[in-house]
Amino acid sequence: MATPRTYDRSPWLLEPDISYLNHGSFGACPDPVMEAQRVWRERMEAEPVRFLARELERHLDEARMRVATFLNADAEGIAFVPNATTGVSTVLASLRFQPGDELLASDHEYNATLNAMRAAAERDGATLRIVRIPFPIHDPSEAVEAYVHAVTPRTRFALVSHVTSPTALVLPVAAIVRELDRRGVDTLVDGAHAPGMVEVDLGLLNAAYWTGNGHKWLCGPKGSGVLHVRADLRDRIRPLVISHGANDDRTDRARFRILFDWLGTADPTPYLALPAAIRYTGGIHDDGWNGLMTANAALARRARDILCSALGTTPPSPDSMLGSMASVPLPGIAPTRAAAQRLQAELFDEDRIEVPIIPFPVPAAADGGAPAQLLVRVSAQVYNRPDEYVALAASLARRVRASGPRSLLGRLRRG
Repeated sequence: MATPRTYDRSPWLLEPDISYLNHGSFGACPDPVMEAQRVWRERMEAEPVRFLARELERHLDEARMRVATFLNADAEGIAFVPNATTGVSTVLASLRFQPGDELLASDHEYNATLNAMRAAAERDGATLRIVRIPFPIHDPSEAVEAYVHAVTPRTRFALVSHVTSPTALVLPVAAIVRELDRRGVDTLVDGAHAPGMVEVDLGLLNAAYWTGNGHKWLCGPKGSGVLHVRADLRDRIRPLVISHGANDDRTDRARFRILFDWLGTADPTPYLALPAAIRYTGGIHDDGWNGLMTANAALARRARDILCSALGTTPPSPDSMLGSMASVPLPGIAPTRAAAQRLQAELFDEDRIEVPIIPFPVPAAADGGAPAQLLVRVSAQVYNRPDEYVALAASLARRVRASGPRSLLGRLRRG
């Protein structure tokens, strides 16, 4: 058992005895943002009919404008969704493909969104082709080339992560979208990790579809996601839930908004609190969002270097492809899902470190085969400190040494 440590995370409510290095999975919402959401909930519950039936559209419009400004997006193309996974499934459920069509997604994608892509392909008799992007990777152009080389005359659609979940790579999405568009392929950018980690400019990106989360690096409430659809494609996209908007004949609002803004009784306060999250989290650093993102990226690179030094490995990607997370391969440990689960549990139970151990490729990209390697993925948020990564590195190095004489560290020590 490691020596107990205490971390003051305020105004986040994270437990003080846990080294929380996993902001990337579910985020963490600071108390001032939670307070803003509580205020919205109190307003709603004070007179639910007035709030939901008479006022909600106006409140959603105001929140949408603030989010659109932050993303440099067309507010008319923004729909609120619970999360980016829902955004991906919403687009795929609205589109139809022909037998023989090909859909592209890389082996660095999120397991859930790969499942959604595969289901859409199977539904329509199309084929999902997995684009193999190397990891370790030496230059962003390798990711662009991997997608371009995978395009055939039958390619109709592609999914591309702005920031990959298992490998924590910031992909050159603008170049990928541009090259695919030149070849007649529409792209859905999964920006689950992007808002608040890297600059997002949807006007410049001009992707057919983009979806992102507010609960991760924006530090918004859980259930605050965004789907953006380009103007020429909005008449194709429908929400997963068909509600009153389907036969609403109003002309005072865009059809896209009418369809998405009311899907039945639900809690809209995560969306309404997003402006508070953008304002509060961006105000933590003296230089605003740019300063916060730059500082978090620098801490993530430092964390990666600490881990690589302790494990005797080489950084698996250039600095330019890192945002507020970094993934490092784990040498000397069998790359099995059981081993990943066991190691993650040991780090939490014995060392009070919350960090994901990820089998790569994820199951949906491995075509039923075993993972090629295990990765440790660290997040860097303003509440984290360098000594937390030092403690993690020491714990991992100790476990790698204990994994057997065939471990990389064992070989290095004997060499």
